[in-house]
Amino acid sequence: MQSNWMNVIPPYLFLHSSLRRLLQTCSVKMPEPLKKMCPIVADCILPGPLTSFIIALMMFLHCGILPSCSMSAEPLASPDKINYPRLEFRIQQAERVELENGMILFYLQDRELPLVSISAVARTGSMYNPQGKEGLAELTAYLMRTGGTEKFSSAEIDERLDALAASPSFSMSLDSASVNFSFLKDDLDACLDLLSQMIKTPAFEEKKLQLALALKNEELRRVADDPQKLAFREFNRLLYPDDPRGRYMTSASLRNIRRDDLIDFHRSYFFPSNMMIAVTGDLSKEEAVKKIMQYFGSWGQPRQAVNPAPPPKKTNPGFFFIQKQITQSTVVSGEFTVSKKDPDYYAFSVLDFIVGSGGFRSRIFSAVRNHEGLAYSAGSFYRARSNYGVFGTYALTKTPSTIQSLQLINNILRDTASGSIKPDELEWAKKSILNSFIFSFELPHQIAEQQMVVEYEKLPADYLISYRNKIEAVTSADLKRVAAAHLNEKRRLILILGNTDEFGKLPDEWGQPVLIKPDL
Repeated sequence: MQSNWMNVIPPYLFLHSSLRRLLQTCSVKMPEPLKKMCPIVADCILPGPLTSFIIALMMFLHCGILPSCSMSAEPLASPDKINYPRLEFRIQQAERVELENGMILFYLQDRELPLVSISAVARTGSMYNPQGKEGLAELTAYLMRTGGTEKFSSAEIDERLDALAASPSFSMSLDSASVNFSFLKDDLDACLDLLSQMIKTPAFEEKKLQLALALKNEELRRVADDPQKLAFREFNRLLYPDDPRGRYMTSASLRNIRRDDLIDFHRSYFFPSNMMIAVTGDLSKEEAVKKIMQYFGSWGQPRQAVNPAPPPKKTNPGFFFIQKQITQSTVVSGEFTVSKKDPDYYAFSVLDFIVGSGGFRSRIFSAVRNHEGLAYSAGSFYRARSNYGVFGTYALTKTPSTIQSLQLINNILRDTASGSIKPDELEWAKKSILNSFIFSFELPHQIAEQQMVVEYEKLPADYLISYRNKIEAVTSADLKRVAAAHLNEKRRLILILGNTDEFGKLPDEWGQPVLIKPDL
C-alpha cells in the first residue's frame, strides 16, 4: 500500500494553498536515488510536473541547508559570542593636482563602470549676498543651470542634456556653491563642454530670471505656512545679528535683483583659483588633467582666491516668541560652540549624539517623546564648521505642553553638564558615529569629494584619516569636561513659535520674552 507522500513532507513546504492543490495532480514513482537519500519517503508518489523541484529540494535537505527528516537543526551561536579578526578601515587617497590656472583637482580612478563623476565647489555662498539683495546667490546658482549660456539657449542646453541622459545640479549653501555631474565615459567631451559653458559663461536669460523670481516669491509665501521652516529661519536670523549669515531673502530683497546683479556675482566668485574640482571614474589621471585643462584652462585671468569669512560674533542670549494661531509649537534653542579645528570637537560630537542627535536612544528623544509623550519629534543638532560651531535643541509639541517640553530639555542639558554620561552611552555613541562615518566612503566620488571638502575648509590634512582614532579615544572624563565647559544656558538663545496666548505661566527666571514678527 502506498503511503501518502504529503504527510511526510514538512509543512513549511506548503506556503500557499495553490501549491497544495497543484501537488495533488498527476504523479510518478519516487526516483531510486531519493529512496536511498531519505528512506521514510521511499514509497511516496511524486507529482509529475514538480518532480525536478522535489528532487532539488531533497538535495538541499540532504546537504543540511534546510532541516530534513534525517538530521536535526543545531542551535545558532549568539552574534555577540562570535570571534572574528578586527576590521581595518583604510581610506583610499585621491590624488591632488594643482592646475596651471589655479584650480585644484582631486582625482580617483574607478574602472568598475564606464562612468565619470564630477564634483566642484566654489568659495561663495548665501552669506556673500549684498545687503538688500538677499537671494542673489541662490538665484545665480539656479540660473547657471537653467538660464542658458553664451553659446546655447536654455532650451538647447536642456535638449542636449536630455539626449545625453545627464543632468548637472547646481546648489548654493551658506558658505559654498556646489556642482555635481555624472555621465557615461563615452560622453565625456560632450558633457564637459556643456558643464564648462554653464560654469564659465552663463547667459542668465531674462525670461528665466523672471520665472525664478516668481518661484522664489512662491517659496517665501509657503514659508509662512511651514511652522518648522519658519522657526528655524528666524532662529538663525537671531543667532547671527548684524551678520550676513543671518540675512534671508524677502519679497522686498527679490524686487531689488536685476540680471546685471547675477552677472556681477558670478564674475566675483566663479573663477579657477576660487574653485576646486573632484573627478572620479573610468579615466586615467593624465586624461582627467588633460580634459579639465582643455575645457577650463583658458578661463579668465589669474586672481587671488576669496578668503574664508571670519567666524560670527558671539550672540547675546535671549527669549523670543513668534505668535501663530496653530495647535502645535516649535521650540528651538541654541548657542555657539566648538569648531572642527578645536581639540574638543570629537568629544563634543559624541556628546551631541548622546544628548539628542542619536535618534531613539538619545536622551532628549527618550525623555521628551518616549517617556513623557510630550513631542512627536525632539532632539539636538551640531553644525560644526572650520572656525565655529552651533549646538542646539528642538521639540515639536502640542501647545499645552510647550513650556513643559522646554523645561525638560533644559533639565537634560543641566544633568548632562553635571557629568552624568554613563559608560554604556559613551560606547553606543562612539560605535554609532564610527559606523556612520564609514558609509561616507562607499563610492569613489564620495572619497574624492570628502578630501576636497577637507582642503576647502582648511582642515588638517590628516582629518579624515585620524577621525576614527580620535572618536575612539574619547573618554567619560572628556565628555564631563566638555559638557561642563560648553553647555551653558546663560549663553543660550531660545525661540518658540506657536499660540503664545495658550502657553500658560512662564517660570519667573526666564524673564519677559520678546515678541518678534518674521520679515518675509
